[in-house]
Amino acid sequence: MNMRIIGSGSYIPEIKISNKYFENHCFLDENGNSLNYSRERIIEKFSAITGIEERRYAPDHYVTSDLAFLAAQRAIDDAGIDGESIDYIIVSHNFGDVRYNTIQSDILPSLASRVKNKLNIKNPACIALDIIFGCPGWIQGIIHANAYMQAAIAKRCLVIGAECLSRVVDPHDRDSMIYADGAGATIVELSNTDKGLLSHHSASFTHEQAGYLYFGSSFDPAQNQDIRYIKMHGRKIYEFALKQVPEAMKSCIEKAGIEIDQIKKILIHQANEKMDEAIVNRFYKLYGKIPPKDVMPMIIKFLGNSSVATIPTLYDLISKGELPLHEIKNGDIILFASVGAGMNINTFVYKV
Repeated sequence: MNMRIIGSGSYIPEIKISNKYFENHCFLDENGNSLNYSRERIIEKFSAITGIEERRYAPDHYVTSDLAFLAAQRAIDDAGIDGESIDYIIVSHNFGDVRYNTIQSDILPSLASRVKNKLNIKNPACIALDIIFGCPGWIQGIIHANAYMQAAIAKRCLVIGAECLSRVVDPHDRDSMIYADGAGATIVELSNTDKGLLSHHSASFTHEQAGYLYFGSSFDPAQNQDIRYIKMHGRKIYEFALKQVPEAMKSCIEKAGIEIDQIKKILIHQANEKMDEAIVNRFYKLYGKIPPKDVMPMIIKFLGNSSVATIPTLYDLISKGELPLHEIKNGDIILFASVGAGMNINTFVYKV
């Protein structure tokens, strides 16, 4: 018995924010000093490294649970199921509902409870819970769902990744250009088949790495220093990811008993184009190989980094035939992988 994805959906906000939007920003370093580059040069270097040319922001009247609900409803419709048949609703996020122009996170009740309410699911046996696991949250939600199913306490789950990172960025930090908003969702169920989830691997590195992503004050000392924003030690994250993620991917395919040449697509968290390329190159290098052309689809160029939403959104776009040059065929083997705050990494092998 394996867990299979039977439906997917995503919500991509309509508000497009191009890199040009940041030309009027005053970027500072962590000591509050102006950077030694023009804004145009800062943006040019940012685009060359991350691959991002534009990102999406949620409308002012939406919060993360709204985005999660919209993606979830589309996944339910795609699967053709009755929402009342869902045993678990798992929502992965990091900051809860942060309303526009406010600074306070709201996670009472949980986002999963809010999504269940918005979906009008009345069944009390449908359990709603949140996962906070950094950017790998959606993958961890899938792993949780699989555990519930293998333990025979669930047959069908709704797993969602949603975030509004535009609400928690410091406009004086050039890293703010990375972040975006969005949501992706999948319906999964237990099936008597040799397809579906074949293996998974997770790890939490917290001894020295827990603070690589953190909440910190604005780089502008004139701002209220009690207000916190998402911050990161980018170089440390890059070095960590390059070392640990390929090894996790290797462990996962070995657990599945497959060869690297059987992998048709690698759906990796859309964090940073150069970093993702380096991770995949390092992964294939472990086998003395180079990555096949088009093995790693990317959407970061036009959607930015929406944290937990990137991978389920990427999967949904490909499965719906909305990403040119990429498709998923029956029998294909896909490797999913992510890295993020915690520092957490995870990956799973899936046969379509």
